[in-house]
Amino acid sequence: MKFQAININGQKTDNVELSDKIFSAQPNQLLVQSVVEWQINRFKKRTAKTKQRNEITGSTSKIYAQKGTGGARHSSRKAPIFVGGGVAHGPKGNVYKDKKINKKTLRSGLFHLLSQKMKSNFLFIVEDFKNEIKKTKIFNEFLKKNNLLNSLIISDKDSRDKIIKSAKNIPNLKIIDQKGANVYDIMKYKNVIFTTTSIKLFQERFS
Repeated sequence: MKFQAININGQKTDNVELSDKIFSAQPNQLLVQSVVEWQINRFKKRTAKTKQRNEITGSTSKIYAQKGTGGARHSSRKAPIFVGGGVAHGPKGNVYKDKKINKKTLRSGLFHLLSQKMKSNFLFIVEDFKNEIKKTKIFNEFLKKNNLLNSLIISDKDSRDKIIKSAKNIPNLKIIDQKGANVYDIMKYKNVIFTTTSIKLFQERFS
């Protein structure tokens, strides 16, 4: 599959060969959703922790006789209804089961989402940035002119070094290396922009 790339001036340049395996897959929403949920789960630190009643230090004996007092029955002071007692159903820290996903599923989710971006015309390829762009205004004008606001740039290392100064202060724009391309970031941003080198490296990695 041939895809037209553009340069910093918005002019069309050479065609780039795209893999049908990666960019022509039939989108599977459930597969993509499961990968996104897996990523979000891994983002959460789950550090909040409360003590259950069995973790509170203190006596387990009844605080008073069960019958004859006219009051409600109670066990020890460690019960959740008392100040200083345990917490019922509170967070338990990082003791939780993290759903596992194999590499094949992660890869398929990435392919399906990129194919969806391709079909929706939200996938773009930009010629490698050969000169450093130091001014945010210049790079922002390039994005506006080509309707590329709200974009994820999946770049090669050299191009990233050329544009990072001008792009880091632009809202709704993120730059990542092609090795770090993931489903969550691709779904979060409207447009996905590859550089000509990064798209080749990306395809070689999954070929």
